[in-house]
Amino acid sequence: MLTKQVIGTTADNEPIILVTLTSGMYVAEILSLGGVLRTLKTPDRNGVVRDIVLGFDDPLDNLRSTTYFGQVVGRFANRIAKGRYMLDGVSYQMETNDGQNSLHSGKSNFGWKNWHMETFEWAGDPGVVLSLFSPDGDGGMPGALNCTVSYVLRQNGELLIDYEATSSKKTIINMTNHSYFNLGGAASGTILNHEVKLNCDHYLEVDDQLIPTGTILPVAGTAFDFTSRKPIGRDIEKAGGYDHCFVIAKHNTKLFEFANIYEPVSGRTMSVSTTLPSVQMYTSNFLCGKEIGKGGVAYPKHAGVCFETQFFPDSPNHDNFPSCILDSSSIYKHTTVFTFGAK
Repeated sequence: MLTKQVIGTTADNEPIILVTLTSGMYVAEILSLGGVLRTLKTPDRNGVVRDIVLGFDDPLDNLRSTTYFGQVVGRFANRIAKGRYMLDGVSYQMETNDGQNSLHSGKSNFGWKNWHMETFEWAGDPGVVLSLFSPDGDGGMPGALNCTVSYVLRQNGELLIDYEATSSKKTIINMTNHSYFNLGGAASGTILNHEVKLNCDHYLEVDDQLIPTGTILPVAGTAFDFTSRKPIGRDIEKAGGYDHCFVIAKHNTKLFEFANIYEPVSGRTMSVSTTLPSVQMYTSNFLCGKEIGKGGVAYPKHAGVCFETQFFPDSPNHDNFPSCILDSSSIYKHTTVFTFGAK
């Protein structure tokens, strides 16, 4: 089932549209503003349905916050050191909004934009495709970019997110979804009891500004080892909170399931598959009760966990990282699938 309604307007008087996808016991709400996944309702082991993503009641709150709740982030998600990179011998400067570095493309972030939306059905499943044009030079990145993001919700608990983009000239691109998940329910406390298993045997070393040093380290014997299932909270203090890029093992651009998450109280499960080479696992270290979310709930530190599938952060500045470069003759096309269940 599909519904589409206008729920507000932007400062430029553009309508903010909310699309609701309903498939069996699963419900997803997507906003045109930021392409935000505002609501995701799934059943627990007893069939009780709850919303499991953090967010705001007022869509305009997304523009007043740097939590990036549920946003489609681009053109370049994550960090670029000092906002600078070289491409074909030309130096480009992005906005620096995270100390001296660029985070999520600064003010040009796609999560601040109002996307065009069209609903559809695919093999009987409801979906919505969002489209956006980013002009040449937007945010310090070359090439006029046309991009689409599609959400499809299936009755078996799969939420598919497809990304596609073309550019008029060679550029960099790194799009992701920035949803914060709490499988116990969006207002149920922290995610420290969530048990996580990652098919990721390496992670990126970072400096004190969370910029990759270029060194790729094995997770074995460290706080970053999730190759066997363990609670997020077990080693989180040793890690200083997780906001790190994990390298997906056996990555070969085909859809690959790399993550399994289990919340023992509700029994809800989530698995994540992607065609991308890495995931940034972020445990909402910077939430501190100041962000008032849906239903007037204040979100505490570690209230949600993000699994941001992507290319490596700062990848334009590291030749040993997978290439995030999009040529004018190529298509950026990637898929991430979140699958929900209960046991």
